[in-house]
Order: sequence, then structure tokens, then C-alpha cells
Amino acid sequence: MVFRLIIVLFFFSVGVFSQENFIKHKMSKGENLTVIAKKYGVKAKDIQAANPDAPKILKLNSVLLIPNKNKSLTTKTTAVAANAAPIVTPGSHEVQAKETLWGISKKYNVSVEDLKKANPLLESEGLKIGQQINIPSNVIADQENPFEKSPKTEDVEVSREVQPKETKYSIAKEFGISVAELEKQNPVIKKKLKVGYVLTIRTSKEKADAIQALKETFEIKDPTLTPEQIAENSTVVRDSSTVIRVENHSYLIDRLIESATGNIGTRYRSGGTTKAGFDCSGLMICTFNNFDIRLPRSSIEQSRIGMKVSAEEAQKGDLIFFKTNGRHHINHVGMVVEVADGEIKFVHSSTHGGVMISSTKEAYYGRNFSQVNRVLQ
Repeated sequence: MVFRLIIVLFFFSVGVFSQENFIKHKMSKGENLTVIAKKYGVKAKDIQAANPDAPKILKLNSVLLIPNKNKSLTTKTTAVAANAAPIVTPGSHEVQAKETLWGISKKYNVSVEDLKKANPLLESEGLKIGQQINIPSNVIADQENPFEKSPKTEDVEVSREVQPKETKYSIAKEFGISVAELEKQNPVIKKKLKVGYVLTIRTSKEKADAIQALKETFEIKDPTLTPEQIAENSTVVRDSSTVIRVENHSYLIDRLIESATGNIGTRYRSGGTTKAGFDCSGLMICTFNNFDIRLPRSSIEQSRIGMKVSAEEAQKGDLIFFKTNGRHHINHVGMVVEVADGEIKFVHSSTHGGVMISSTKEAYYGRNFSQVNRVLQ
């Protein structure tokens, strides 16, 4: 009987010892071994050693055992933390394909400007796949759930007047809600959306402030435009000297890229301007329309707006044009999403692959490249 009791106590002590030496971590979206290792102050190879049966490609919500390097310091750290002021502890993020600064900022609930301050090289070099960037954070994690937080969101009501040529879809998209939700909040528009009608839209305070700030910064660089044209922003004058000037330029560019790349995988459709299918100019129209910027319908007409720049001067958000039909006029357009080492990557709707990201390093597009136009400045 005594022998059995000793055996039970032995296994109990081993279990307790194991729990003290390891921490359980549930995989979240965007995490990898490098990120997790930095969070817990251990090495990636130590995590691999503690999880010999884990698959090479980790799945969302799978649980990993993390070596507890701070076990002996737990009591002391807890006592110090009770009296110490919160410390800013930067995290890390590995840049994945198709990610943008705007998308990363939303994932970690920080601003694009804070990301740039924490990573000075982003201004000159931009994002690169596989790059490790610092994530600033002023939030100290909760003792029981150190890697989970539930940010509080405050909803506000916004008044929005319907402008000419607007649709329920474009307005709903602007506020990040569905058309059904827009109609639920404004039952009078279920049958018809009338110009001049004032909508009451409930959305997050952050979203409302961002939309207001964006609208307040639009300024057309053309003194011949009337105030009504500027207010409606319904057309863009086809003059190579005309560009749309915005103060929060990088913020808007990141949002445009996020909007365009969000359609990756959508099929090609001649004349298409919706999620049901896009042609090349239709993708540009839909993307810019989401931010109340109107573009002409065809790629050749779009090539006549903005300011033409050289390929060496190309920047994110510029429109890039090609002559792909063996003739002498432009017939294809995309939007620049990355420029590095003489290579321009752009998002576009291709006849053979739908919405995708391609590069001027590809022989086909390098051979048929025509020009780059800057629409925003």
C-alpha cells in the first residue's frame, strides 16, 4: 500500500514539474515560431525540441509547449510588477506575401506612423516578404492571458448625405458594413437610394474619425474647378498636370492597396467593376471609388490623368500601364504595390488569372511596359 502511494506521489510531482517547466500557447493568426519565441524570450529551436511531434506547418489554434525560462523568477517578478510602472515592450512581425503596412497596423491595433517610427527603414525601403519588423505596444498583457486582449470599441452615429452616382454598396463599403445593415439602419432606402437623402449610419468611432479626416484632406490641384466639382469629386480632369493632393498620403495609399489586393483571386470579367468579376480598368475604378475618387472607364483614358513619371520614380499607389495587344496604344492598367531594386510589383486583373500581383521582372510585362502615372500626391 505504501509502495503504491509513493508511485502516485512520484507521478503527481512529475506532472507538477512539467507544468512549471512549460507554458501552453495557442497559435493565433499571423504567428510563427520566431514570433512566439520572441514573445516568451526563448529560442525557436527550444520550442521545436519541446514539441517533437508538432507538424512543420503549424495550424491555427494548435497548442505548443513553451519552455518556461523564467520559472525561478516568477515570485520575484510578480512582486516587482505590482509596484513598477508599465514598460513598453516591442513585439515582432514577419512580413507575409501581399501584406501592407495598413493591414499590419490594423492587426496589432497601432497606427501606420507608429510602425514607421519603430522601423525607420520602411520609409526608404518599404516592406519586403520575410522581413522582421518591430511592433510598438503600450499595453501590458494581463497576468492570466498575457497574449490576448479585447480592445473596446465605441460606436457613434454619423450623418451622411447621398451624392450623385453613389450606390448602397459604395456607401456600405465606406463605413465597413453590409448593404443589409445599411438598409436596416435606414429603412427608407430599401426601395430606392435618392440623391440628397441624409443617412444615419452607426459605425465605430475609429472608422468615423478616419473617414472624416480623409475627406477633409482632399484638395484638387486645379484652380479652374468649381467648388461643386471639388465637393462631389465626381470627375477627374484629363490633364497630365492634374493630381489629387492629400495630406495623409501614405495612409490613403496603404488603404487603396489593401482594398485592391483584397480582391485577389476574383475572376476576370470583361466590363466588370464588381466582386462578380473585374477587367483591369474596372478594378482600378472600384478601388478608387471606395474612397470617393472617380477614374475614367478605360485604361487608355486613365493613362491621360495624373502626372506621368519615369519607371525609376514609381511609387506605391501609382498607376502602371501596358500595351499588351501588339498595337501602339495602351490597353492594360494596374496599381503599383511595391518598388524595390528596379522591380515594380503591381496588382491588376489579368485575362488569364483574374486579380493577381505581377512584376515588371516578368518578361511579358517588362516587354510591354508603357508608362507610370501618379494620380495622388
